[in-house]
Amino acid sequence: MKLPEKEEQLMEIIWNANQIFMKEILDAYPKPKPAPTTVATLLKRLIDKDVISYMEYGNSRQYYAKIKKTDYFSTQVNGLIRNFFNDSAAQFASFFTKETNLTKEELLDLQKIIEQQLKNQSK
Repeated sequence: MKLPEKEEQLMEIIWNANQIFMKEILDAYPKPKPAPTTVATLLKRLIDKDVISYMEYGNSRQYYAKIKKTDYFSTQVNGLIRNFFNDSAAQFASFFTKETNLTKEELLDLQKIIEQQLKNQSK
């Protein structure tokens, strides 16, 4: 499931806070801040999609994510690989390393990550 940009932006705020009340959500938005009714609508959509939930404290609700940020973005990246790179992670990696203007240090960091993954898989 791919969330629309505004819902993704709200999810970022929720993920960063772990648990958050409406007032804190509004405070976390950059200027120009959305109207409280807009945020309430986005929260309802995310609840309906079962990606967030809340606990009630009197008249207040404290919202929290039901999906981890890493799980959400992993799904998005895997969809990108499947749809644009013929389900080939190698093609994606090749494109990524050639087209993103990585520095030598960043490429060396990637090399270390790959070497560590190779070690982990050979165990």
